[in-house]
Amino acid sequence: MLNWIRSGAPWIWLTGGAVSISLLSVLGLLLLIGWKGLTYFWPAPLYQWNVAALTPVQGEVLDKNSILVGQIYERSFVPRSYLPEDARNKLADDEEFATRLNIKIANRELYPADFISVLKMQLDEPTTPSEWAVIERSSGGYFFGKIVAFQDGQTRYENNIQDLLNNKLEDAERLRREIDMLVDDQVKDLGWQLEQLRLAKRKHELNNTITDEFLADNSKQKNALEQELAKLDVQLDGLRLGMSDYSLIVEDMMGEQVAIPLKDILDYWYPNTMSLPEKVAHWGKQVWKFLSEDPRESNSEGGVFPAIFGTVFLVIIMSIIVMPLGVVAAIYLHEYAKNNALTRIIRIAVINLAGVPSIVYGVFGLGFFVYTIGASIDNVFYAERLPAPTFGTPGLLWSALTLAVLTLPVVIVTTEEGLTRIPNSVRHGSLALGATQFETLWRVVLPMATPAIITGLILAIARAAGEVAPLMLVGVVKLASSLPVDGQFPYVHLERKFMHLGFHIYDVGFQTSNIEAARPLVYATSFLLVTVIVGLNLTAISIRNNLREKYRTLGQD
Repeated sequence: MLNWIRSGAPWIWLTGGAVSISLLSVLGLLLLIGWKGLTYFWPAPLYQWNVAALTPVQGEVLDKNSILVGQIYERSFVPRSYLPEDARNKLADDEEFATRLNIKIANRELYPADFISVLKMQLDEPTTPSEWAVIERSSGGYFFGKIVAFQDGQTRYENNIQDLLNNKLEDAERLRREIDMLVDDQVKDLGWQLEQLRLAKRKHELNNTITDEFLADNSKQKNALEQELAKLDVQLDGLRLGMSDYSLIVEDMMGEQVAIPLKDILDYWYPNTMSLPEKVAHWGKQVWKFLSEDPRESNSEGGVFPAIFGTVFLVIIMSIIVMPLGVVAAIYLHEYAKNNALTRIIRIAVINLAGVPSIVYGVFGLGFFVYTIGASIDNVFYAERLPAPTFGTPGLLWSALTLAVLTLPVVIVTTEEGLTRIPNSVRHGSLALGATQFETLWRVVLPMATPAIITGLILAIARAAGEVAPLMLVGVVKLASSLPVDGQFPYVHLERKFMHLGFHIYDVGFQTSNIEAARPLVYATSFLLVTVIVGLNLTAISIRNNLREKYRTLGQD
């Protein structure tokens, strides 16, 4: 036994067990987040209950013997001591807990909240009638009800409603696409051209070079653009009025009929009659909409595509900035600088920088990059835009630079460790063959250290992609009006603010007006953020493994 302990085998088993437990814990957490997030898009059944003759259930919504329709959102258990006396009397002697249901009833314009909490004993056994439909709207959330008629102006249709509704929804979707194309391709372009004319005039005024000929030409171009914009406004108004006469008549659980404008309806389905393949297809459709569309309703509905784009683009820009800086700094410290007091202080400072709280980097980025460098750039190159700042305000470039400074110590340390593992005999052999120190570094040392450099990039991506605190100060916003990449010159707009998945999680989880309804989106966005980080890391790892295999003959790991 003593020999077995001295052999080190117990420590191997303990280490392996600890690693296994850690991996299982991480995997279990990811599965939990993924399950709670992805099940949000599954078409949950709509239950119908008859309210039992006990006490009124949240009297603002339901009375005794009324009908309750909704989706079961959550089940919890209430101790007997917390129940009212009449509710305790309904429990059996051996029952210590009562089941409480949190039910989503939607229909925000009719009821004070999306959810109600009710004891299960107050309800009869639920049924799933086939006539109840879920209607997805562009604003106002979901609507649960029975579709009873389709309104076309003064004409009311009560037969073949689904066929008529499907055709009109296709027309409405086509009109939305036409409107979006006009706004993105023409209206924004005309607005950009008008802004350029204004800036050109302002620049001449600042330089005292304005002439009557320039003013006349500028005014002529401005009037022409404004006329084109007015025509587009008329065209857009006509498109928006194309669906204004259509509405869907729906009856809610209280028997009240509500007219929902067709232009507000995005989709509808009957969850109680859907087969399993139909549910899977619907789930895939909803997931794709979540990944590809813009957010709605204060980020609590719709998609997260701008946040995905902003996160990936930010990490790419940060990587482009941090890699050269980190590698050059590590090369200087290891290959050129002497081992004296100054280099030792620099190394200690680099190590200490890795432990600085990220919010401190955000304050540094705001003060140095935004208010100092950005304001100077505006004064020199964008004076005609002032007092409206261009680079003197938080934006994508400053966020990338802040994260580059934040992750710079990681890249320096890992790169220097990789350079240390390269035998000096390799350098001496290259120098003996007549190569200069720079040629040896460029053609021999750096290629062999590439796996370590990529390892530093992986660690930098893993940290930077999940950072939120510094970004709140230097560029990220709740809702960005446009992406940082578009068809307007210079096509890549590093001065613009952007959306980020990490901040989106914080905003939806703590800042939205309907936190309870948006909670599943927190899980879905969290799972998506982890997936994006894993995807970026796997890409870097695959590159590193290819390079490691290429230089394996030189003894690098």
